[in-house]
Amino acid sequence: MKTNKNLYLDVHVLQTVPPSCVNRDDTGSPKTAVFGGANRARVSSQAWKRAMRLMFRDLFEKDQVGYRTKKIKNMLVRKMQEIAPEKGDDELEKMAEEAIVKAKIKGDSGKKDVLFFISSQQIDALANVALEYAMDDTGKKEKDKKYKDRWREALNQNPSIDILLFGRMAASDPELSCDAAAQVAHCISTHAVSNEYDYFTAVDDCGEEDSAGAGHLGTVEFNSSTLYRYTNVNIGELFDDGLDADEISSVINGYLEAFIKSMPNGKQNTFANRTVPCFTYVTIRKDQPVNMAGAFEKPVPKSQDGYEKKSIETFIEYIQKVYENYVDEPEKSWVVCLDETGINAERVKMDDLPTMVAAEIKKNDEKGE
Repeated sequence: MKTNKNLYLDVHVLQTVPPSCVNRDDTGSPKTAVFGGANRARVSSQAWKRAMRLMFRDLFEKDQVGYRTKKIKNMLVRKMQEIAPEKGDDELEKMAEEAIVKAKIKGDSGKKDVLFFISSQQIDALANVALEYAMDDTGKKEKDKKYKDRWREALNQNPSIDILLFGRMAASDPELSCDAAAQVAHCISTHAVSNEYDYFTAVDDCGEEDSAGAGHLGTVEFNSSTLYRYTNVNIGELFDDGLDADEISSVINGYLEAFIKSMPNGKQNTFANRTVPCFTYVTIRKDQPVNMAGAFEKPVPKSQDGYEKKSIETFIEYIQKVYENYVDEPEKSWVVCLDETGINAERVKMDDLPTMVAAEIKKNDEKGE
């Protein structure tokens, strides 16, 4: 079936986060960025994608979500124990070590374990190839030639949903890499931000009653902000990956829920900063994805109304200018918001949004456009 190669899902979110430290740098400070000449709060795309992948485990079946791990050898041994319980542990460990080198999950030296993104089905396939390779009596040179493509096929077929969405980079063998269908921006505050410090003390419950000192002193750096968050998904890429319209609808359904509802877990127990967005704007485009961060190049000024209302107004004004001068309006758009905004989009509830977006994608596929 002919599908539209240029079909993109754009998701724009405005979300206020109270005092928090959800994503820290190497010094423990909340990450920041200079944008429009002003210091902004920032949460890296890596941090939010990690939060999304954790939520995927609740939204998709277990075997649909992959593992980014250095422990592939252990996973292979466990799988081979299931397939060939008559084999001894030492023999299986040797076979697993040989497999991850032959499959180029790590270099020929085999000395350094590396993080590798792999699906459950790829582990199963790799375990089967490893057992076949070990039991093959063919000469080593001929056997290596015979199995060269088998190793690669085991790791390239049946990728998990998160591998398809976020991609896989394999420095040891570029042919094991997988292009990402989704892009996630570092989110930034719509306004200027200055980090603050929480000075705290901890009391020793078992200390002397007349002790005036604290058991521990410390500081935690934090900030609060209204964030602009953005992601896009190349629907055409998912079709190219072999997914059909129903499978893509399921993927997008879960992706939307995870992006909108997830939250990186840095310092969650200290700040309990789990909030929901105040404004979510979702579009289907056929030309190109468009990041609207330019709406906030000029920082939203502080006011008695806070930052949310003005941020939403600024965003709506900006996208209209973009639509009038650079790109067409989207094929379809939806908005989930706490208050009426006047934006030209169908207003829906969060519970209905993923289903409606998935249905629109399926409709485009049926048109064969």
